[in-house]
Amino acid sequence: MSDNTQVPCLHPELLQRLHALSAGPRRLLGLVAPPGAGKSTLAALLVQALGQRAQAVPMDGFHLAQIELLRLGRTQRKGAPDTFDAAGYAALLQRLRHQGHDEVVYAPDFRREIEEPVAGALPVFPHTPLVITEGNYLLLDESPWQAAAAALDEVWYLQVDSALRLERLAARHVQFGRSREAALDWIAQSDEPNARRVEASMHRAHRRVSCDETSQTYHFLA
Repeated sequence: MSDNTQVPCLHPELLQRLHALSAGPRRLLGLVAPPGAGKSTLAALLVQALGQRAQAVPMDGFHLAQIELLRLGRTQRKGAPDTFDAAGYAALLQRLRHQGHDEVVYAPDFRREIEEPVAGALPVFPHTPLVITEGNYLLLDESPWQAAAAALDEVWYLQVDSALRLERLAARHVQFGRSREAALDWIAQSDEPNARRVEASMHRAHRRVSCDETSQTYHFLA
């Protein structure tokens, strides 16, 4: 039985811009969108298109550890802007901008299966011309997030149908252990208030990206 699932692809205009960003010295491209929009999926597709000329570094690696969220009393707000080490993230982006020619920079990753960040999980090599970083809060106009935005050469906002995004988000929560009811409650109480803040920053993006659901092609919006 054949698998008719379409593999997502990149529109030629988007691909052309991606190649231009990776053609010269080190540049940093940010992908921003609300929870569940598919930022990591798009980042992986961009890296795949460029091969060794790109590496992905997620903002989610800067989640505060669960034990620290407990100390701060923020476990029920995990995913909000103040549950990340935003200053540490901005510092990493600056380090990546000025990475030495013989230096390997180690970035943290976030492992959903344990709901914890893992330090030093992602080696970024000096010869890689484009670093692609994705997350919710790359465009927040408040300290210390402003420093992260200032470190990026370009930021693309991934725009997705709200109903589709919410269904993906619920499915992800269920996949990692929540009941459907608990997933919907968490989305209403935590994810969606965060999404409103992300959407309010959309106008600061250099470009907006969407995926045509019929052709499964990512393209720039006018």
